[in-house]
Amino acid sequence: MPKYPQKEIAQLVLQQCVVNNIENVVISPGSRNAPLTIGFVNHASISALSVVDERSAAFFALGIAQQTKKPVAVLCSSGSALLNYYPAVAEAFYSNIPLVVISADRPKYLIDIGDGQTIRQEGVFDNHILFNANLTESNTELLHNSKLIEKALRLACEHKGPVHINIAFEEPLYETVDHLIPFPFNIVGVQSEISANSLLDEVPLEVDELQKFADIWNVSSKKMILLGENFPDTLTQTQLSHIINDPSVLVLTETTSNVYHKNFINNIDQLIFSLDEEKYKDLQPDVLLTFGGMVVSKKIKQFLRKHQPKHHWHVGNKVAYNTYFCLRHHFKISSQLFFSQFFFLTKAKESDYQNTWLLVKKNRKKRHELYINKVQFSDLKVFDSVLKQIPKNSLLQLANSSIIRYSQLFDIDKSLQIFCNRGASGIDGSTSTAIGASWAQTKPTIFITGDISFFYDSNALWNNYIKSNFRIILINNSGGGIFRFIPGPQKSDALEYFETPHGLNAFNLCEMYGFDYFKAKNNEELKAHLNIFYKPSKRPGLLEIFTPPLKNDKVLKNYFKNLIETVDIE
Repeated sequence: MPKYPQKEIAQLVLQQCVVNNIENVVISPGSRNAPLTIGFVNHASISALSVVDERSAAFFALGIAQQTKKPVAVLCSSGSALLNYYPAVAEAFYSNIPLVVISADRPKYLIDIGDGQTIRQEGVFDNHILFNANLTESNTELLHNSKLIEKALRLACEHKGPVHINIAFEEPLYETVDHLIPFPFNIVGVQSEISANSLLDEVPLEVDELQKFADIWNVSSKKMILLGENFPDTLTQTQLSHIINDPSVLVLTETTSNVYHKNFINNIDQLIFSLDEEKYKDLQPDVLLTFGGMVVSKKIKQFLRKHQPKHHWHVGNKVAYNTYFCLRHHFKISSQLFFSQFFFLTKAKESDYQNTWLLVKKNRKKRHELYINKVQFSDLKVFDSVLKQIPKNSLLQLANSSIIRYSQLFDIDKSLQIFCNRGASGIDGSTSTAIGASWAQTKPTIFITGDISFFYDSNALWNNYIKSNFRIILINNSGGGIFRFIPGPQKSDALEYFETPHGLNAFNLCEMYGFDYFKAKNNEELKAHLNIFYKPSKRPGLLEIFTPPLKNDKVLKNYFKNLIETVDIE
């Protein structure tokens, strides 16, 4: 017979989560959170997952929520345990991912008197949270507490972001009952009232108001659509494939946009590197239409900030960032519904805008291929080999820093679904997120990471839920190679403090955590291992590729030079 917590407030949180279809709860061990741990572990509707390291646990939960697009809860004890959730909370806040943080706390009279595992927990995430619900055990406050929990879960569902539910528990903590407590009020299921991304539940834009923007669109001969991070979506793919028929429209996409078309500009940095002022003015759009999440390319940001469009409109039913310092209008609606309305009001405009830049793209693709085919073993060469070998229909997770930026230079198979923590863009939880995403998926998951990011988040491997079809490709160049590409660190006398060189490898970690381990130090070894790396195995696998740290930056700098002029390839 299942056991449930005796404490009413713990049962209230448990029952609210169940009614609101929270299916997965990631629990880190502790004593103060025992009433909720007991409740979540014993309820048949909850999949309770145990991850010790709170920072890793939160990113693991974030990966699950990223894939399911449903709220996932994390539960921890009191004290500094809660603070370890903050990196994932910030990522969820900027990536619009519903993460429900539940923390146990000490009663207020025990705060700041020298009691152990006690900090000021209320409002600790204030700058990056949608809502704080601070609950107490008072029986007279149960209805008020229920409304706070309901509001938190509603906001997480509706606004796709993190919320914090903090509960102060008195001792004793481990007493149980064998039944769910009936409450004298209804526990409302807010998620059941919220449709999962249905256009039918959105309020369309006023046609007369939208027509004003369509009139500007229809007379503009240079229109740029820039799509940032985007969950794979067939309707968006269809809509953009239709709009590209207008010769005055140029569509720019990123690796994490998850849309593909031969007439899209899918390698932005490759296209706009080292354009002269005249070419920049030719590329400068009259209208910039943006949607999706964060944009990786620093070059496109610099370009659009300096060569601002006359009109910048953003489409999205949440926030609109003024990334290019010229935002004129925010359409607070999903991009799918926006385009389904906008199409009927637009007309194609004669222009050479799209064709001109597709020719530039074609030329730079040729130079890209010539350089890649001849270049020596390096990060760039490794990326070419690795991306070509990823099995079709896989989930591809990318770490931040150099990894996501290298990926932007290559064409990636359109059957892959691609994700990266680009909300806060940190390196701190990329591996944990990838493992969570893999757990939530049935398809194979490949995670590409750099060495600093991997070793920083090595506790991610301390996880009992890593699937045998999970693969890590670790590109180890013995430090933060990105700081060799940036001019500033190399001009300083402190490069080693930016780059943080090391002599680490992943062999012992793989031994400890039960991964199959492969390593490659040249093209021949890489090719041989890639031929067997993805074959079915009883264990997850890691392929560590050692690249030359003192050559990678030169190879990449010559790559960009080669896009506009012929350079000698060492």
